[in-house]
Amino acid sequence: MSEFSPGNIRPAATILLLRDAPSFEVLMVKRHHQIDFAAGALVFPGGKSHGGDDDPRWRDLATGWDAVGDDGASLRIAAIREAYEEAGVLLARDPSGTFYEGEAAVEVRAAVAEDRVPFISVVEELGLKLDLAALTIFARWITPKLMPKRFDTWFYAAHAPGAQQAICDGHEAVDAEWIAPAVALDMAAAGTRKVIFPTRMNLQLLAESISPHDAIARAASRPLVTVEPWVDGQALRIQPDAGYGDVTEPLSAL
Repeated sequence: MSEFSPGNIRPAATILLLRDAPSFEVLMVKRHHQIDFAAGALVFPGGKSHGGDDDPRWRDLATGWDAVGDDGASLRIAAIREAYEEAGVLLARDPSGTFYEGEAAVEVRAAVAEDRVPFISVVEELGLKLDLAALTIFARWITPKLMPKRFDTWFYAAHAPGAQQAICDGHEAVDAEWIAPAVALDMAAAGTRKVIFPTRMNLQLLAESISPHDAIARAASRPLVTVEPWVDGQALRIQPDAGYGDVTEPLSAL
């Protein structure tokens, strides 16, 4: 059976990496135009979970297990792995507990993305441990039933390590940039950038904050409502108590 057979929903993870120098910005990547999902769109780094995200050896190669809730450790590992693959940012700590400040070699990242080298082997060789507590749950969205490929996506927010440079992989992502949430929304409204519905809604939620600390504090205190849009006439609707307000998205905009 195909992983995308009708009714089959794949778990996925997306990460909002935040910084406030020089200003409040989030890291976004532009999807390659030949990718079969959200081609050409401006998105947060992320993707579906892989088998290696469940490797039991992560118990010794990650910290922050007490911070993991109903989402599960493997989804946090997937989010960190995707940020590494697509943008070269690694949320990990060295033996002294300091955030990793090195740069990820592009060829190694490509090998991980193509499943030629396990992500866990890279972390182990660097002598690091992933920091699961660095991630705060921001939102959870399930792809609506009308879509041929469906994901149960957990969105996480995290402070970006200041010393690491974000560089796109040139594969799934062809550009990586730091951008103010309000600016990304303006570009989407003007049609100069393609921003898919869930990304735009979470940019709007993010834009209510004034800093990474504020955004993460709001996310930690906000009740988590799983959003699964449904068709209402010629539009998609979402729950009004999910934190996004009374939203109607025309089907023609998808």
